[in-house]
Amino acid sequence: MTRVFSGIKPSGAVQLGNYLGALQNWVSMQDESEAVYCVVDLHALTVPHDPDELRSSTLSLTQMLMAVGLDPDRCILFVQSHVQEHAECAWLMECTAAFGELRRMTQFKDKSTGNEFVSAGLFTYPALQAADILLYDTNQVPVGEDQRQHIELTRDIAIRFNSRFGDTFTVPEAIIPSSGARVMDLQHPEKKMSKSEDSPQGTILILDPPDAIEKKIKRAVTDSDDEVFFDIDTKPGVSNLLSILGAATGKTPQEASDGIERYGDLKNATAEAVVELLKPIQEKYHDLADDPGETNRLIAKGAEKAREIASATLSRARNNIGLFSHN
Repeated sequence: MTRVFSGIKPSGAVQLGNYLGALQNWVSMQDESEAVYCVVDLHALTVPHDPDELRSSTLSLTQMLMAVGLDPDRCILFVQSHVQEHAECAWLMECTAAFGELRRMTQFKDKSTGNEFVSAGLFTYPALQAADILLYDTNQVPVGEDQRQHIELTRDIAIRFNSRFGDTFTVPEAIIPSSGARVMDLQHPEKKMSKSEDSPQGTILILDPPDAIEKKIKRAVTDSDDEVFFDIDTKPGVSNLLSILGAATGKTPQEASDGIERYGDLKNATAEAVVELLKPIQEKYHDLADDPGETNRLIAKGAEKAREIASATLSRARNNIGLFSHN
């Protein structure tokens, strides 16, 4: 069976774009493939952070992933730092990647520009990401377009390692899911909805109460002509609402526009659909949040499953690269 791997960083609250654009696909992939999902807390160390907040957000994100439908009995769900093989394999990847390759990563340029402190970890981040993926003999990595460059580097590292040291790693393929909705900021529809707090009124958080969701959608940017049809180029704000309405009701944006003639009706319909979509997720999340012990049990179970695969891969890599074993 095809194995897929994907990770999500515990920084910022999960928002509607994360869910409709990626996490819904993660849920469906549980039954279509052997799915491995990871809360990548080690990646969160690459930028300044508050330790207590990181611990709290890691637990919260894991609970959110289960609330949206990830089932520990149907997938492997774990926290990255709980599987020590990730850190060790990352060093092997750093020693296989070239300095010039890491320097060319556009995300490093974006995240380091203008910052007084830039950690070495931010620079070598793609090597750890390669380790995350390669440890699980991953066939496919569902990612957004902005991550394609990192997956290409992961492929290059795997091919180079295999060429130098013998067949060790499965060479993965980036999969850009076509079914994920394209969710943009409600106030700036030319930009993707983001987990960052740059645009609080343009971002719908999964845990936003119904009245906050309604308020944000009713204040969403549209345009002046009050015609409802889907055209991203000429009507980005309206098209974004139609994309959200369609994704929330299982329709295409064009189908979602049927029978809606005014912006007020579009906003009302979209708000109602989003509130209904998120209601069961919020209920499940709060149930999980009330019982952190059960979450910890499930996380430990996931880490055990993950370690079984990762340790075998790392052992193969250690042997092939020439590290002495005391066994």
